[in-house]
Amino acid sequence: MSNYIEYHDRIAFHPGYYLKEIVEESGLTQEDFAKRLDTTPKNLSILIRGEQSLSIDMAAKLSRMLGTTVQYWLNIQQTYDAMQAEFISDEELITERKIFKLINYKYFRDNFAFPDLKRNIDAQIKQVREFLRISSLRVLKEKNLAVNFRSYSDQLSESNVVNANVMVQIAINRVLNTVSPKFNKRKFESAVEYALTQTGNHESFLPIVQNAFSEAGVILVVLPNLNNSGINGATKKVDGKILLMVNDRRHYADTFWFTMFHEIGHIMNGDYGITFEDNKDKSEKDADVYAQNKLIPQKLYETFIKSHNFFDEETIRLFAEKINRDPGIVLGRLQNDRIIPYAEKKLSAALRYKYQVLLNK
Repeated sequence: MSNYIEYHDRIAFHPGYYLKEIVEESGLTQEDFAKRLDTTPKNLSILIRGEQSLSIDMAAKLSRMLGTTVQYWLNIQQTYDAMQAEFISDEELITERKIFKLINYKYFRDNFAFPDLKRNIDAQIKQVREFLRISSLRVLKEKNLAVNFRSYSDQLSESNVVNANVMVQIAINRVLNTVSPKFNKRKFESAVEYALTQTGNHESFLPIVQNAFSEAGVILVVLPNLNNSGINGATKKVDGKILLMVNDRRHYADTFWFTMFHEIGHIMNGDYGITFEDNKDKSEKDADVYAQNKLIPQKLYETFIKSHNFFDEETIRLFAEKINRDPGIVLGRLQNDRIIPYAEKKLSAALRYKYQVLLNK
């Protein structure tokens, strides 16, 4: 490491640069000078080479030995440190620009009221970095940055990793800004049963369910899907509470409720992490089974299937009413089980409801 920095036609000197001149002009060897300074020759040599910052203790020793002020030496170190930090920040920005190409700034502009900042990439990066509360976009490349990526992580692209981390950071920050009691599993189980009664309440279910979950220490965060994240939802312990994050990736009510109950299944199983599209390891399969059985009790579903040879809109609505569920959820289960083809557009148009996440900016 050099004992001076040249950057943008400016130069800043480490205290060691001046100390080297003082030692040479003193006529003493470094060893003798070090003894007079009450330090070791090794420490003096490291300081002269600029490999160590000047401590307050060393500044005081130099001021007493040379008749300068302590502040004189500390100011030299501060000036050097400031230019070094500027240099490091600019180097970091070069890396961030590459990562930022993987992120759609429009997502933040449209959903979080970010300024447009057309063509000003560095300003956009600053906005995103500060919003996510991270020191550098570089950390978004780290798998398992804040949440377990599970076994599926080996199949993820860099874009998947970055954008998945973006969504999780947004959700975690929401949890940190939410006041609620610590997680209580018994209360959450009751809140989950209550949530099941809201599947047909498309217009106003969200704040009702969020409030019920929050009282049990589970913070439900619903976000618009961020392209290339590849995730459906995530769970994480945060400050004694539980994050339950889902997005509107597929838009329809039945897939939303299934995704949410899939994540609830992970919470009930004590398995926290990100749910990626098409990941079918054991923990994901267990969560699928939990969601299926909660949304439609298995025995009632089997009886329903056996007692009908034909499933039309009326049949589905009557069964949905019997179990107090949105009929779209019943249709979705029938389609998933290949009893009704996904191409059946008439039933989908009649029974499926679209959701769109609108955030409070």
